[in-house]
Amino acid sequence: MIQNVGGMDRVLRILIGLVLLGLAATGTVGWWGWLGLVPLATGLLGWCPPYQLLGFNTCSLKK
Repeated sequence: MIQNVGGMDRVLRILIGLVLLGLAATGTVGWWGWLGLVPLATGLLGWCPPYQLLGFNTCSLKK
């Protein structure tokens, strides 16, 4: 799996994921807050399937 998410994109995904999960866990938002798992996972893994399908790459490392 080649990383295609890097830098600020990765940081923002992790932060947004954590905020959404925190809001869902406290009951502030509905069930959709659990969708924060998606940006959190893609941020932690550094790989995003739609980016690969569309040919995007925000990772500065070229392998």
